[in-house]
Amino acid sequence: MPVRLNHTIVNVRDKHESATFLSEMLGLGDPVPFGPFLVVQVDNDVSLDFADDHGPVRPQHYAFLVSEDEFDEIFDRIRGRGLPYWADPMQKRQGEINNNDGGRGVYWEEPSGHFLEIITRPYGGG
Repeated sequence: MPVRLNHTIVNVRDKHESATFLSEMLGLGDPVPFGPFLVVQVDNDVSLDFADDHGPVRPQHYAFLVSEDEFDEIFDRIRGRGLPYWADPMQKRQGEINNNDGGRGVYWEEPSGHFLEIITRPYGGG
């Protein structure tokens, strides 16, 4: 069997708020409780298991490869909520998207401060 990522735990201030935010922004199914987690399932059989953190959250980066149509839908949700977004991870190009590797990409933050990214082409043009 090949090695594949199955799930990762995402520590947040409020698992209901963050899991719901991600599922709504990406147009995914509702989060599902599993033990102490709220699970958001993405299309490649990987789940993000949200857990309440009782200390300061250390922001992480989560990138999602999406189709051109999905990019448009997600980007419309970002703008519709009036969320700040950037073309770069250093947050220097606010209000812009990038065209890296011949695709489109954009970064924004979720409620606990994790940095989310959608791209339409994998890095390296693959």
